[in-house]
Amino acid sequence: MKYLLYTIEWDDTVVLRKRNPDKAKVVRSDAEINAARRVGAAISTEKKVLSNAGHANTDHRRIAKIDRENEVAPPPRVDVSVGKAIQKGRQDKNITQKDLAQLINEKPQVVNEYESGKAIPNQNVLGKMERALGIKLRGKNIGDPLTFGKKK
Repeated sequence: MKYLLYTIEWDDTVVLRKRNPDKAKVVRSDAEINAARRVGAAISTEKKVLSNAGHANTDHRRIAKIDRENEVAPPPRVDVSVGKAIQKGRQDKNITQKDLAQLINEKPQVVNEYESGKAIPNQNVLGKMERALGIKLRGKNIGDPLTFGKKK
């Protein structure tokens, strides 16, 4: 193997990259264009043109129109009758919202939202409340005692 050793003196200048002066440079600011004019460089200006300039904004307009037409309905909230049934069932068992929340492993705020009718119905939470309170909160006959098995 051969090793080439180069010696560089303190006074030597090392140029890592050198730009070709003949190569064209893309300039976007007015200050750089004016500086090139002062030096006497050849200047060529070109403006980019979109080939589909007539259709550029039509897609955005169409999407905006669709958005205005299709207003999304807010998700359904728990019915007031369910909130009243939860409140009545809780009072019959003499437990607070906080106690009910602990029974069903939810936050007290969740129980409060269901009682006030502000919550978005979650079947898991409603099922836990039904079992804890022993009353129906879903389907027909909301507030009736919860029964298991077939009716005879």
